[in-house]
Amino acid sequence: MLTHLPTPRTPASRRPVPATAGPRQWLGLVVLMLPVLLVSIDTTVLSFALPQISVALTPTADQLLWVVDVYPLMLAGLLVTMGVLGDRLGRRRLLLVGAAGFGLVSVLAAFATDAGQLVAARALLGVFGATLMPSTLSLLRNLFLDDDQRRLAIAIWASGFAGGSVLGPVVGGWLLEHFWWGSIFLLNVPVLVVLLVAAPFLLPESRNPAAGRLDVPSVVLAVVGMLPLVYGIKTTVGHGPGALGLGALATGAALVVVFVRRQLRLAEPLLDVELFRRPVFAASVGANFTASFALAGLVLVVSQVLQLVVGLSPRAAGTALLPGAVASITAGLVAVRLVRVVPRHLLVPVGMLLAAAGYGLGALVAGDARVGGIVAVFALVGAGVGLAETLTNDAILASVPPERAGAASGISETSYELGASLGVAVLGSVVAAVYRADLTLPGTLDAGQADVARQTLGGAVAVADGLPDAVGAQVLTAAQDAFSHGVGVTSAVAAVVLAGVALLVGRVLRRADRAAAPVVDEVRPELVDAGRAQPTR
Repeated sequence: MLTHLPTPRTPASRRPVPATAGPRQWLGLVVLMLPVLLVSIDTTVLSFALPQISVALTPTADQLLWVVDVYPLMLAGLLVTMGVLGDRLGRRRLLLVGAAGFGLVSVLAAFATDAGQLVAARALLGVFGATLMPSTLSLLRNLFLDDDQRRLAIAIWASGFAGGSVLGPVVGGWLLEHFWWGSIFLLNVPVLVVLLVAAPFLLPESRNPAAGRLDVPSVVLAVVGMLPLVYGIKTTVGHGPGALGLGALATGAALVVVFVRRQLRLAEPLLDVELFRRPVFAASVGANFTASFALAGLVLVVSQVLQLVVGLSPRAAGTALLPGAVASITAGLVAVRLVRVVPRHLLVPVGMLLAAAGYGLGALVAGDARVGGIVAVFALVGAGVGLAETLTNDAILASVPPERAGAASGISETSYELGASLGVAVLGSVVAAVYRADLTLPGTLDAGQADVARQTLGGAVAVADGLPDAVGAQVLTAAQDAFSHGVGVTSAVAAVVLAGVALLVGRVLRRADRAAAPVVDEVRPELVDAGRAQPTR
């Protein structure tokens, strides 16, 4: 009589992942979407809270832009570093550490008492947020090995960004109508509690056993190089060429060059610059960057137009963006099906051209701020970005083996967050520059009131509220008209950039797809036997 001994339990980190994902992997995907939702909610909600923050903390125009983009800036500087750390220390472990830190700093941000404190809290959120995003994408790459399932999982993962833009304005708008602006940061806490409880049970630990050492000088160069570069762009675009702005640009560019040269010399670089020699990889990263550039800049502008020009409440403004978020989710999911019959070198440029068309429409309707036109603009841009980013994210991940998923996802997320940061910096600065140039204020305002009104549209609205009705209405109308003109100019600039990048990316991907196409072997008639052709070798 044979006794059947129970099979020893294998730790989750050592269980082989099946080629075809099962229920555990799909539940793991749900958990991995939580930090994605957090990042997108945090960005969108903050954009809708800017009017209240402008009144409560009285930031300058530069401080207001830093409140928005210091978070994606820190993400961009640290994502590759955190991807390498995840490869070495364990991606699930890094995800849990980052989630705990993100929750604690969210509380600090909620109770900031001035603009400087809020900028500092947002910077720390960027540090901990950098641990979240590479971990999610690299764990996803290790969970889903089947190509079709991985592409669908990435589409669902990417839809978390659009889903966050749905939840952020609606839930955040309700909070802003009933509580103070700091409540938007407390949204993160319950989501993080669910993540911290569920992740150890549903996500297997993974790491790269051959991961290289972390090069500290490269980490410093990556972060320090980004700060003056973005500051220089913001200052030059917003205030025109000057010694400070041009000096910051030159310093940032020089540090970036030093960083790249160091990576080329290192045996174990922080950022594998050689990957950019691959046309598909480079084109996909460039498309990712441009798409996030366009979307982040649009959210910043549209949130202010809906509230401060059209006059909607935060909740109503958020609801107006629902069609755009739904369009982005739908386009990402449809891309999974379309790519089976339509080549990616057509789909990616079509998505970016769709976003360009949205911005073109924005340039046309900027002077006539109606909700319907704004909804159409956001829907077109959202659909185009959703279509393009689903395919580019998949192309980036599919180009590397699973053990390099952390580094690849770090580069992918760096392009996304750097694009978001520069989208806010460049497009926000263009709007601000045109706004200040076009704004004509009544001579009855004192110097302090005029200065506040020229800094931001939110500041002008606050000044107008404290003036007599006739003068206040004059200030408000002048500020709204100047801001609308800035939106029109910015939309035209973005449309041209998107169209140009779409054509360039399409050409690169088309050449790569043709080069990778299998060669059909010549069939020699004399080798045809009984209806079976044998190809020539």
